[in-house]
Amino acid sequence: MFDDLPSDLARLLTLRTWHAMWLERIDARIAAVRQREAEQEHGRLARLPGPEWVVELGIGVGRPPVEVHSGHCYAIGKRRRPVSRDEARRLLDAGLRACDHCSPDTLLDIPLSSRPALTAAAR
Repeated sequence: MFDDLPSDLARLLTLRTWHAMWLERIDARIAAVRQREAEQEHGRLARLPGPEWVVELGIGVGRPPVEVHSGHCYAIGKRRRPVSRDEARRLLDAGLRACDHCSPDTLLDIPLSSRPALTAAAR
């Protein structure tokens, strides 16, 4: 048998302590790497693409739609609902206001002339 360990108890205990310290360091590094990977995965999942179109909702009973936005618009309010491209087109065609910042009507190729005229009070 290959035995290169020291024969006295004091040196054996020193080696055992030294290796135990290294195992603690290795285990701590493993835990840190696992934590970092879990945080990166959480961040990746949090950055999943958002909805392509969003309708901003009003206040009150039924929370009626107020304005249509593209999904990346910075001016979307807190009350919102994702909508499909077809529903966004339908809402804009029905006269719902398009956001002035992201211009979803332009992105959806809806000419201004085809949209119903809104009264000044509605704007």
